[in-house]
Amino acid sequence: MSRPVGVALVGMGWWGKKILSVLGAAPIDIRVVRAVEPNLETARALCAEKGIPLTAEYADALADPEVEAVVLATPHAVHGAQIEAAVAARKHVFCEKPLALTKAGAEGAVRLCRDAGLVLGMGHERRWEPPIAELLAKTDAGELGRIHQIEANFSHDRFLALDRDNWRLKAEHAPAGGMTTTGIHLLDLSVRLLGPGESVWCVCEHLSSDLPQGDTVAAYIKFRGGGTSYVSASLANPFMSRFAVYGSKGWIDIRDKAHVEAPDGWIVTSAKAGGPITSTEIPPAEPVKDNLVSFARAVRGVEGYPITAEQLVNDIALLEAVFASARSGKIETVA
Repeated sequence: MSRPVGVALVGMGWWGKKILSVLGAAPIDIRVVRAVEPNLETARALCAEKGIPLTAEYADALADPEVEAVVLATPHAVHGAQIEAAVAARKHVFCEKPLALTKAGAEGAVRLCRDAGLVLGMGHERRWEPPIAELLAKTDAGELGRIHQIEANFSHDRFLALDRDNWRLKAEHAPAGGMTTTGIHLLDLSVRLLGPGESVWCVCEHLSSDLPQGDTVAAYIKFRGGGTSYVSASLANPFMSRFAVYGSKGWIDIRDKAHVEAPDGWIVTSAKAGGPITSTEIPPAEPVKDNLVSFARAVRGVEGYPITAEQLVNDIALLEAVFASARSGKIETVA
């Protein structure tokens, strides 16, 4: 790395502040040179403390020659227009999940960045969690054999305290409960392991809250190449995060000890054919930081970014089918 990649952090809400915090402790690969937040008062004191220029206008960041890339921690439905503007300004893009709410939107974002020779990074930090990274390496090496099934849940009750007018609870940004908030991470890992989805049946319900788009969602997915994934998420029960993969030669079950906002390590239980069941504790790490550092290194050409364009599009094609099934109550085909 010749010098750190200068980024504009766009959106200084809950997750924007988390990103700023981890980048303050990042290696020299990446640094925040500007912040963008329409509601200036919510971020003024923090940015002043960090010595980071703050503006209300996205255009100011795009016009800044120190800004090489934008990090979008913004409402889901505006990602497309913000990515288009960034590409027009020749800025690399790191986008919080989901990339888009339709397959066409994801294809457009991927095409714009690819044709301009710009790196497109995604906030799928679960891939950088040490036990998840090890699981992916083991499945790639065939150590678990043929993957049969995935079972996954990622739930929390943080949004119960949100004002019901918050964008995270709006139909235009989050039309199926917690699927765009937490479930999308599990869809991404399922696509990473089993490839493009074929069909999905999703149920989204109001069970114990007044959250406008539902508080409990579950999706059962069949993949084109075989195998299934059961993904569930609640916005109305205490924190839980579990990702389990079952294969012909073994299985691995990974449980987070705390939310990724303040990671506290993982408990990994596993077994291989003919062997005992073992359980191991993995110490804390900071996958949000590690993902952003990987993005910066891709911008500098030091290494390739591991989330492929095909996977980005397949993730959103599956997400769009989840939305359709939540509306219809029927099995829907993935485009």
